Amino acid sequence: MAILIDGKTKVICQGITGSAGATHTKGCLGYGTQMAGGVTPGKGGQSDDNGLPIFNTVADAVDKTGAIATMIFVPPPFAGDAILEAAAAGIEVICAITEGIATQDMIRVKAVLNEYPNSHLIGPNCPGVITPGRKVSGEGATATFENGCKIGIMPGYIHLAKEDASTGKAVGIISRSGTLTYEAVWQCSELGIGQTTCVGIGGDPVKGLNFIELLDMFNKDDETDGVVMIGEIGGSDETDAARWIKENMTKPVAAFIAGKTAPKGKRMGHAGAIIGGKDDTAQAKIEVLQSCGIHVTESPADIGSTMAAALGV
Repeated sequence: MAILIDGKTKVICQGITGSAGATHTKGCLGYGTQMAGGVTPGKGGQSDDNGLPIFNTVADAVDKTGAIATMIFVPPPFAGDAILEAAAAGIEVICAITEGIATQDMIRVKAVLNEYPNSHLIGPNCPGVITPGRKVSGEGATATFENGCKIGIMPGYIHLAKEDASTGKAVGIISRSGTLTYEAVWQCSELGIGQTTCVGIGGDPVKGLNFIELLDMFNKDDETDGVVMIGEIGGSDETDAARWIKENMTKPVAAFIAGKTAPKGKRMGHAGAIIGGKDDTAQAKIEVLQSCGIHVTESPADIGSTMAAALGV
């Protein structure tokens, strides 16, 4: 099992003819994702370099392909409207990869998305979501996979399906940091711990699915044995999640909070990494997580081994 997506999920790309959209559509196809087409207004009726059909609107793409998921590589000024177009067309999983969307635009998008409860937004400013497929052949970046689904920019080959995991265990991964998502995945895979689904939620202050919603999904997933949660300084998302975990989670959670050594007053890379008070610091979050029974590592190098210890493998 997995959450959000699986090997049968049909996916489109909004912005498929742009350089980023074209590159990552090809990468997702290469991983084995069922890419069904893409959207670029004014280019409907054409095909991309992979032979995929291009449509003028998301509604046309959904009608012709049956796609239920999308990845968005639309420039920031138009990305908010692209998210809403996808929701209006009935897309269930919307991965907004675009970085730099104005906070005011996302406030408007979040408000309108309340009218589409069946649409789940991931991001923006995120690497996307992946449910790993079983390895068929090859090694490293040349490996091929089946029955998986990669929607976004993550390196697919570092992920490990539960069926291929030597420990027989698999975890869900939720992260505000793209790079640390990959680090956690790599460490778990090297230790023989598979992943059911990995979700990069992004580092913006206004975003789609957050820790609690995803923790709940993983808690209900029979194949997920534990969860890795990667947060950072700024906001209360991690402490809110910690209290939810204490009250509701039946599976072990390993966590890492980035930003402990961030210099005071220094502008950080993520728009959401803004310390508004003493409760927003890394140390404050770590203390709350630990008090709620969560296995916390203070070094990103130990994320995998901390999860392994929590699982007892």
